[in-house]
Amino acid sequence: MYEGAVQDLIDELGRLPGVGPKSAQRLAFHLLAADEDDVERLVSALTEVKRRVKFCEVCGNVSQETRCRICRDPRRDASVICVVEEPKDVVAIERTREFRGRYQVLGGAISPIEGVGPDDLRVRDLMTRLASGEVTEVILATDPNLEGEATATYLSRLLGPMGLRVTRLASGLPVGGDLEYADEVTLGRAFEGRRVVEV
Repeated sequence: MYEGAVQDLIDELGRLPGVGPKSAQRLAFHLLAADEDDVERLVSALTEVKRRVKFCEVCGNVSQETRCRICRDPRRDASVICVVEEPKDVVAIERTREFRGRYQVLGGAISPIEGVGPDDLRVRDLMTRLASGEVTEVILATDPNLEGEATATYLSRLLGPMGLRVTRLASGLPVGGDLEYADEVTLGRAFEGRRVVEV
């Protein structure tokens, strides 16, 4: 335990996701040793992001305007919506340059253990968007874990009766991986998602 401001800083850094006590301590001492200008830039960046960044009124992605750049882009296919858990997932999919539709960011995943249910997510916003009849396909791109699967299952049951094409991202073995290290679920998914080899 340190005294005063140092311990306060360690405690606050430790509240960040993925930052344990040791990492928080390392970060705190790095900031203490850093040049004052570097620390001021960090403080300024944190203040600016809280002041200027908001969530897109259409899809829930992060944006500095009321609508994100993807929702403002008329070249995007409005008939296909890719449902993701967090804004970071939008960035991951955009990096592939394979998807040209629009997004719906749920703001998390269903997790009964953490007390997160469908009403805590932006499911209502998704349903409102689908009511227009413009959307023909919904791609469920939630994480391939217990919470992501629960969310995808819930959404597929909710959307099934609407007559939409509901698809789920394929999952399976990573490129460069070894079969012996794959868990049973991943290997099972790889078998389910197998495709014909074109000769």
